[in-house]
Amino acid sequence: MLRSFVMCLVLIVLPLQVFAAVRSVPSTEGALTSAIVDARPGDVLLLDPGPHQGPVTLDKSITIDGQGKAKLHGDKTGSVISVTGKDITIRGLEIARSGSSHETIDSGIQLHRTAARILIEDNHILGNLYGVDIHGARNVTVRANTIIGRLDHRINSRGNGIYVWNAPGTLVENNNIRFGRDGIFVNTSNRGVFRGNLIRDLRFAVHYMYAHDSEISENVSIGNHLGFALMYSNRITVRDNMSLADRDQGLMLNYTNKSDLVGNLVSGTGGKCLFIYNAHRNLIGDNRFEGCGIGIHFTAGSERNAMVGNAFIANQTQVKYVGTRDVEWSFDGRGNFWSDHPVFDLDGNGIADSRFRPNDLVDHILWSQPAAGMLLGSPAVQLIRWSQAHFPATLPGGVIDSFPLMKPIDIPIPEKIIPLEKAARANPVWLRERTENVSDPLASH
Repeated sequence: MLRSFVMCLVLIVLPLQVFAAVRSVPSTEGALTSAIVDARPGDVLLLDPGPHQGPVTLDKSITIDGQGKAKLHGDKTGSVISVTGKDITIRGLEIARSGSSHETIDSGIQLHRTAARILIEDNHILGNLYGVDIHGARNVTVRANTIIGRLDHRINSRGNGIYVWNAPGTLVENNNIRFGRDGIFVNTSNRGVFRGNLIRDLRFAVHYMYAHDSEISENVSIGNHLGFALMYSNRITVRDNMSLADRDQGLMLNYTNKSDLVGNLVSGTGGKCLFIYNAHRNLIGDNRFEGCGIGIHFTAGSERNAMVGNAFIANQTQVKYVGTRDVEWSFDGRGNFWSDHPVFDLDGNGIADSRFRPNDLVDHILWSQPAAGMLLGSPAVQLIRWSQAHFPATLPGGVIDSFPLMKPIDIPIPEKIIPLEKAARANPVWLRERTENVSDPLASH
């Protein structure tokens, strides 16, 4: 009697996965829907090569594995895969033919608020309005997917590659995202990690709003209108990202505070490497800003940031700051590197022997009165610049680097990225697509 009781108790407490099975799903009409209905928690559904019919809803703990050869296509209404359950894996599928409604966020894969602990990996998510919509789900991983959006509308009317809303604990890594509106759009969602993604030919590579205590690292933005737009967020780490040949801005901080921007490379942006608007108490260190129209433009009281170890190389204007106060850009005896600062280092300590001001009175006049550029070659303008160089007391407020560096930080571009960057520079997608002005209105400040 006791032995029977113990056996019954063991059967009750054993996880349901003990009874899980691996089931093969043929590529025939209705087969996948029937297999999902009949599946038990823990089952693995291996989809045969070929087309499978969607849309489908996943509401139990199962794995859908297309083995890299199965195609799950919707009927152009709603989302192709809707996820409402927990502990679900979606792997190895081609997912296409979602609907086209922004109101219902029609997606290749849509995760609802009841979803949790979802793994989406190694899929090709092609031509859907949105690629992956994580809408209130918890602890989701989106890894190593190829997400190709649409080109059939103006860029602002398309959907995002990955849309994250109120989904704490999200991990998005090593995805290849191209076309659509924004690559990764994060809104009102904390404690996320967005790492190692390649994002090309969109409006914003990463569009980040009201998302705190998160990490954006090792991502590469190529040929987008704007690389990384970080807005209304606190305590985020932005480390080792690259913005290459983006059109308007590489990095933007808008009301973003107490954050670290370290080890990032912005190169070849037609507008601004970094735009800072009303952002405070951030560490901006050991970044390389190269070949942009403006290295850093900061305004709206954004003086309270630590700037150290950065390299400003061959930007048309290294710094734009229209203010009347002096702002020191060095910390603990270490400043930044300036490619247009011809100086000596007689004691060989790696610090230039004279401090540097990137701007003078003429720059301030040009920013407020662009028509004055016609006078740049005149003797009067040259006399003003000579006077300020020899009599610093006549200089207006602006950036001062008291300990300029003699050598710039080196951030090499990976070999596999170089051909993509060159192609984006030679023939940018934004130059030939149907588009409109998508720059942030703050850029006019």
